[in-house]
Amino acid sequence: MEIGTDENPQHWHDEIGEDVGNRLNWLRAGVLGANDGIVSVAGIVMGVAGATSDRSPVFVAGIAGLVAGALSMAAGEYVSVNAQRDSEQSMLAMEAEELEKMPETEMRELAKMYERKGLSRETARRVAQELTAHDALAAHADIEFGIDPEKLTNPWHAAFASMVAFTVGALLPLLAITLSPLGARVWVTVATVVAALAVAGFIQARLGFSPWGRAVVRNVGGGVLAMVVTYAVGSVVGTHV
Repeated sequence: MEIGTDENPQHWHDEIGEDVGNRLNWLRAGVLGANDGIVSVAGIVMGVAGATSDRSPVFVAGIAGLVAGALSMAAGEYVSVNAQRDSEQSMLAMEAEELEKMPETEMRELAKMYERKGLSRETARRVAQELTAHDALAAHADIEFGIDPEKLTNPWHAAFASMVAFTVGALLPLLAITLSPLGARVWVTVATVVAALAVAGFIQARLGFSPWGRAVVRNVGGGVLAMVVTYAVGSVVGTHV
């Protein structure tokens, strides 16, 4: 993101556009879903591959992990975001009731909040009056709770993005270990997962406007550790069962 000068103004946030909260919500759910799909299914198939050289058990375990994980991610996102939305709606309803029953008190409260942000008393009072006349609920919701009543979080966006992303991420290690030659399937899967996690880490960093190097290292390191541990556990269990 480049930042301009007074002579050539350019704001980094211009590229984000409007309705940032909802879009970042489902983008976050999508990226995290893909990351979870890659790591969890890679761990499952590597663990089974460590226990047996047959393809069928590995494929069945991978499919089961994919379906269960995708549904679990979708349900989890839907429930958590719905809980957040319910809380936001409850706060808005209570604030609307306060505005109805004690409008003058709420006006003074709004003015004091703008005073605490650095405005003079007279300016804060005038701003409070103008914002109240325009949309009292939106003004109070913004400064008190950081909520836009017109752009509440959408649980369906998050649930769908998470489910699809988990499925796409999970397919990568599943296909890699299933379609690779038997002797090379472990290394092909590791290479595929490392590449996929590196891409996921890069996208996470870009969405959060943070340095991508550390995000990639964290992502890849965690995924490799998960595969090593599950493969080792599968090898140990496979020799004793």
